[in-house]
Amino acid sequence: MSGLDDLRRTLPMVGAEPAILDDTRIAHVVAHGHHILSQRTVPGLRVEMEETPDAIVGKLIVEAGAQIAQPIHMCFGLAHPTGVQQIRIDVQICEGAQARVLSHCLFPFAEAAEHRMQAVMEIGPGASLVYTEGHYHGPHGGMQVLPHATIKIGKGARYFSDFSLLSGSVGRLDIDYLVEVEEEGLAELSAKIFAHKTDRIILKEAVMLRGERSRSLIKSRVVLEDQAQAEITGITEAYAKGARGHVDCMEIVQGQAHASAIPIVRVFHPEAKVTHEAAIGSVDKKELETLMARGLSPEEAIELIVSGILR
Repeated sequence: MSGLDDLRRTLPMVGAEPAILDDTRIAHVVAHGHHILSQRTVPGLRVEMEETPDAIVGKLIVEAGAQIAQPIHMCFGLAHPTGVQQIRIDVQICEGAQARVLSHCLFPFAEAAEHRMQAVMEIGPGASLVYTEGHYHGPHGGMQVLPHATIKIGKGARYFSDFSLLSGSVGRLDIDYLVEVEEEGLAELSAKIFAHKTDRIILKEAVMLRGERSRSLIKSRVVLEDQAQAEITGITEAYAKGARGHVDCMEIVQGQAHASAIPIVRVFHPEAKVTHEAAIGSVDKKELETLMARGLSPEEAIELIVSGILR
């Protein structure tokens, strides 16, 4: 079976239907390793992807004022137990444009594989980008994923990102995002991860509020069990009048798992404000007892609570 077929069959694991790749109204890129298997564009969108021996290199540009009605699907993955995939991409959402990107990262059989992404994103004045990234790494725990991104948000622009890895084993995950927000811009970063066995997570997200009345939220929800470990760092720095930011981290620890949360907030203007909250602990005992009193087993009650946290 081809790599395209394997990746199509895995799409439901990240909440997407294979039929999206056949719909002519929907732009997409599908890449297996360093090979582009399928791509389609739509009016107002330019996708320029190139295969090289050691990476896929490309640009995604939404033209000024364009509103892309359907989400743009970007499907990257490996359908073999071993291998390396490296993506280097520039994303540009021009002035006044609006787009949604659904990024599907699929590694269903990974036993000793690696995925690296280097992204530069620029959201122009008054533009908006919703970037949703769903991962499935298979059951073996042999995946290493290192997504690093620099995002610049222009005047009055809006950027929303949502990273999720909820099925299968994480393996090794190292996320490093840096976001800069100009005047009246908005950045909201959300991450939801469920780690098991010997999974290892490093999540670092930093937001620099450069412009007046810029705003941000960093929100992470991580559940760990068995011997999983996580280090979550949320950084917000405010440099201008009226800038507002918040860091919100919650980690649930079960079994022999280890977790750390490091919120860092810095303010460099007397009329800026940044707040933070971090919580690490086990499943709430009162919630657990309430659900068990309604007939759920301890395992069912814990599963329901964890599902609610990661929803």
